[in-house]
Amino acid sequence: MDGCTQICKCFLILSNILLVLVGFGLAALGTLLGIVAAVTGLHMKPLTIGVTVLVITGILTMLVAVIGNYGAFKHSKAILYGFSGLLSLLIIFDIVAGVMAFVRAEPVSDELVEFYNTVYTQYPDTDIDRTPILKLIHKIFDCCGIGEPIKQSVEFTCPDNLKHLSFPSCPTVIQNKFHSYAPLVLGGFLGLAGIRILALVCGVVLSRRISQCYTAPSEDEARWAAMHENCIRTLCCELFQTIFK
Repeated sequence: MDGCTQICKCFLILSNILLVLVGFGLAALGTLLGIVAAVTGLHMKPLTIGVTVLVITGILTMLVAVIGNYGAFKHSKAILYGFSGLLSLLIIFDIVAGVMAFVRAEPVSDELVEFYNTVYTQYPDTDIDRTPILKLIHKIFDCCGIGEPIKQSVEFTCPDNLKHLSFPSCPTVIQNKFHSYAPLVLGGFLGLAGIRILALVCGVVLSRRISQCYTAPSEDEARWAAMHENCIRTLCCELFQTIFK
């Protein structure tokens, strides 16, 4: 292989390793949010959708990245073409998810504000204990109340660092947070899509060069390929167990 192809191969391997780490982070974040929502009783459709998107994106990212590295080490043209096809679908998914998160930021913030107002005004006169939800929202957004004197029954759920200060209104803080972080979420998904595009280009270049000048993989490359094959089997087993358990 020429120098350009070797560079593409190295970048493909390194970018896939990075994507494995990113995928693990997304899956872990989605799982953590799901656990927190289940424990606190924060059942909202946008949150459920967000958790599902994070977990699925993370798992698919790890799986496709491992497949890409396996194809690179094996010098398999078929695997690399399959990797390129899957990567193209994930690129489209990243762009759509980022745009949807940006567009839906305001409606989701309005829904969360309405949910908070309902919980706050009804607390504690409800059959369900809403204390964990209030504490969670107050801690995440560093606010308390709805812009009026704090109810004594709610004051103990306010952040400790605000106990002796004026309390920022949670509806206002929530809307401002969503408005300020929406571009960052969009940028994150587009950045992830950009990494995938570069990996896609390198994968296509590498697969074409393999068909032109194939050389058997070295002993080290064969050993790495075997490790990646084991990783693929493990990820597939865990994925099926998660879906069908």
